[in-house]
Amino acid sequence: MFVAMNRFKVVRGQEEAFEEVWRNRDSRLAQVPGFKTFHLLKGASNDEHTLYASHTIWGTRAAFEDWTKSEHFRAAHKDAGQNKPLYLGPPEFEGFEAVLEG
Repeated sequence: MFVAMNRFKVVRGQEEAFEEVWRNRDSRLAQVPGFKTFHLLKGASNDEHTLYASHTIWGTRAAFEDWTKSEHFRAAHKDAGQNKPLYLGPPEFEGFEAVLEG
């Protein structure tokens, strides 16, 4: 199993707009081999931003990497630049391979 996460610092007051972008996004993930599940997580807030993480679970790291090179990936991210005013800086990627499962 491979977990892929992107952490976003969303400008305070833009949380609803950020969530709406994700609600209306045509991710096509369900059509991608190896994809298991997706979650958008909302974390703590401070005076400047609210922390979010997109969280996907894949069968393998290779399945995730294949997706990042696919037409599905390009289509899902084609308008990402239009949302830059919602963030403080770019998203921060974190990837994890399972070493124990219960």
